[in-house]
Amino acid sequence: EVQLQASGGGLVQAGGSLRLSCAASGFAFGHRGIGWFRQVPGQERQGVACISDVDGRTYYADSVKGRFAIASDNAANTVYLLMNNLKPEDTAVYYCAVTLVAAYSASYYCQHERDMHYWGKGTQLTVSS
Repeated sequence: EVQLQASGGGLVQAGGSLRLSCAASGFAFGHRGIGWFRQVPGQERQGVACISDVDGRTYYADSVKGRFAIASDNAANTVYLLMNNLKPEDTAVYYCAVTLVAAYSASYYCQHERDMHYWGKGTQLTVSS
């Protein structure tokens, strides 16, 4: 059974840093697409950062480019979202998601969440001004 467990959210001041973790089980990291998405109440969920083993590249939404980084520890089956220079507009529930057999690029997965087949429960990030 595929399971994803996101953690690391919390309350942080603007300008601060935080690291989210997504621990995966039930499958081996390898040929997959994995990403972080976020959702603000009343808004659509947005792809924030994604990795795809198809092209080995990462993709970042414009709103987080230069501040966030997605990193994968294959040995630990864990993906991280490293967040720096946090802003109040980063406040959201953050989700990790995966597709087990990647067929598309990282940018595709971040923009087509319907092709991410497994989702973890979200973790809340609140950035105070």
